[in-house]
Amino acid sequence: MKWKILSSEYLFNDRWFKVRKDRCETPGGKVVDPYYVYDFTTWVGALPVTEDGKIIMIRQYRHALGEVCIEIPGGCVDDTDTSLEMAISRELLEETGYTFSSIEHLGKISPNPSTNTNYLHMFLARGGKKVAEQHLDENEEIDVMEISVEELKHLLRTNQLMQSMHVSCILYGLEKMGELRY
Repeated sequence: MKWKILSSEYLFNDRWFKVRKDRCETPGGKVVDPYYVYDFTTWVGALPVTEDGKIIMIRQYRHALGEVCIEIPGGCVDDTDTSLEMAISRELLEETGYTFSSIEHLGKISPNPSTNTNYLHMFLARGGKKVAEQHLDENEEIDVMEISVEELKHLLRTNQLMQSMHVSCILYGLEKMGELRY
């Protein structure tokens, strides 16, 4: 079922985002031209839990939607990160000021496998303890919130979480914690 790439050209090539135009051929011989592909770096996100069982969420403005969103901490894997666990530990510390006694990989998901090349690696971070102030990127303004598991479930039930990949990570994390009923 895999397509053969006949030609490929980058139309846009920036640090965090690249757009590629491919000319492809299906196994049945049909030529698909153009097919646009979005190259993003690998992302990490975590459902963070404090030592006393609170869930750490963040609030920040998301310009594409024009809304302030409640999300989980996370971000891009940097070239200096030696592992996915290091990347999420760094993001958690930068965005929240918390470190965690355990970080468990929950799997990976694709934001959109029809167009995007990257994955979000999901984690459950437990035993969170505030050890520092936030160390945000130049354009970041992030509020940190501590909420109960029940408050998190209420946010899910009332459709107050807009970032679909974050919702997936939350659900995988709650499953691992034994907090979901089917």
